Amino acid sequence: MPHLQVETISKRFGAVTAVDQVSFEAREGRILGLLGPNGAGKTTSIRMIAYITVPDTGRVLLDGREVGPWSQLRMGYLPEERGLYKKMKVGEQLAYFGELKGLSRSEAVNRSKRWLDRFEAADWFGRKTGELSKGMQQKVQFIATILHEPSMLILDEPFGGLDPLNADLLQDVIMELKSEGRIILFASHRMEQVEQLCDDICLISDGRIVLDGSLRDVKRSFGRNTVMIDFDGSDAFLDRLEAEGRIRVGSRSLGTAEVQLLDGTPPRMVLEWALANVKDITRFELVEPPLREIFVTVVQKQKAAKLETSRKPS
Repeated sequence: MPHLQVETISKRFGAVTAVDQVSFEAREGRILGLLGPNGAGKTTSIRMIAYITVPDTGRVLLDGREVGPWSQLRMGYLPEERGLYKKMKVGEQLAYFGELKGLSRSEAVNRSKRWLDRFEAADWFGRKTGELSKGMQQKVQFIATILHEPSMLILDEPFGGLDPLNADLLQDVIMELKSEGRIILFASHRMEQVEQLCDDICLISDGRIVLDGSLRDVKRSFGRNTVMIDFDGSDAFLDRLEAEGRIRVGSRSLGTAEVQLLDGTPPRMVLEWALANVKDITRFELVEPPLREIFVTVVQKQKAAKLETSRKPS
């Protein structure tokens, strides 16, 4: 049974500690969301898992064995930055990457054609990569990542450059790969995609894990402190409540808003203000906070604690 164990890994670059005692596990048939603000240590952690770099302390195990060149053949890594050769034809390029992962030339070509057909791109086989759009190149790089049928996938912003239809197609493929029992690490800044895809999450900030567990349990632990409201009329009442420190508006657009209740503000208060200031209300629902709100809350709290510690006299 595929199983990834990350055990107290740390990595320093000069005086900077990029990753500090990070530990987590990922199992077959589940998708683990690796989250973190820019510079949090997420990419450095991924590179240690993929054996692109090695930890200063701690270790990474795949199926009980420390990762190394052998594990790279069993992993598929889709980095955020593209790594395609623009002057090579798509088919030649996919076959080349397949051979690097241990496939025969004929098997790599056959699999490339099957996957291009699956992604509605059979006619790309003979085209140069540089002729393709950003979204097309992303699909080619995804195919290169899964061509050798790895037992573990690391997907860093896999939906970059894709339109909604192709994003849905890619999401379907990822869920199929999950159902086949693969370990999948999914890194993204798009919280709505993490909520749709992930079973578990691991949030890293300033090189340390600040939140982890199953997505369901994490959301439950924050309680129902978010109001979703759809209305017809001015949203000025939200600004007034926010100015008083009663709420924080997570997102809003014309006639809809997501509101976090602060300091024990009762939902009824928000409802009464809305009723007094808008023409009509078509939705008022108390829900668990979206992952985006949890992300912001936890990271801000962690940074505030770090700032407070730095101010204390030594």
